[in-house]
Amino acid sequence: MNDIDLRDLNAFVAVARLRSFRRAALEQRVSVSSLSQRLRDLEERLGVRLLNRTTRSVAPTEAGEVLLAKIAPSLREVFDAVTAVRTMNATPSGRLRINMPAPALHLVLAPMVTAFLAQHPAIHMEIVVDASLIDIVAAGFDAGVRYEEHLAQDMVALPLGPEQRYATLASPALLKKTGKPKHPRDLLGMPCLWTSFPSGAVLPWEFEKAGRTVRIVPTGPLTATDSALLLQAAIEGLGFVMTFDGYVREAIGSGRLVPVLEDWWPSFPGPLLYYPSRRQPPAALAAFITFAKAWRKSARS
Repeated sequence: MNDIDLRDLNAFVAVARLRSFRRAALEQRVSVSSLSQRLRDLEERLGVRLLNRTTRSVAPTEAGEVLLAKIAPSLREVFDAVTAVRTMNATPSGRLRINMPAPALHLVLAPMVTAFLAQHPAIHMEIVVDASLIDIVAAGFDAGVRYEEHLAQDMVALPLGPEQRYATLASPALLKKTGKPKHPRDLLGMPCLWTSFPSGAVLPWEFEKAGRTVRIVPTGPLTATDSALLLQAAIEGLGFVMTFDGYVREAIGSGRLVPVLEDWWPSFPGPLLYYPSRRQPPAALAAFITFAKAWRKSARS
């Protein structure tokens, strides 16, 4: 295997992860033709096709999927080790890629971003908002943010924010028509606006009170992946909505939305920053971990 160049393997991982020679070439800062030649040379040396190519798409073959799963984490460790050595006793710099769902960004991370980058101007932060559960290592991220029930295994986790709650609300106009529900099951006969995920999955609404949990599957005129759309529709009287309470404080304060079933609102731990367990994280990630710990401590005091 002495004829296998780490750069060739890294090029393969980029193309297989991004499913595009053009995007991979931009990331690798090489030409598409050069990248394509590297992959052809690698396939010839290994004696197996790694990628299926068409005019519209690129996807790993079965052999390519096996190779990607085996080498992506190891390559990341190699490049992280090199980065750690290069940045010892140096100002943290470079790119920091973090994947997270929208509520974690809007309600917890957003206030940190400007302050962190002001402290570390040599770092370029790239935040990708994505509700789907992914392998952050294989996808090329330094870290991810998720809630505890969706946390990947074998990861180091750092709490980022305080406890959060789901709130259930409706407009005053709608409540005049339906009346206020007294129990979560009352919502089964009322119009509800509910969240779906890109995968098509729809989660039931969950309520908690005095150790009891009630789950209902709402029905209504609108389902969407965008919480802002559901919130606006609720304000306009289309239906009841359940969302993070951090999203609705202003609407409650202005009277555009009215809380319902408040004694049933469930609480849950705030989001967690998670990243691969390693002795020496990249300098940019290490800087953000230090910053997030200090931010969390100051918020509690």
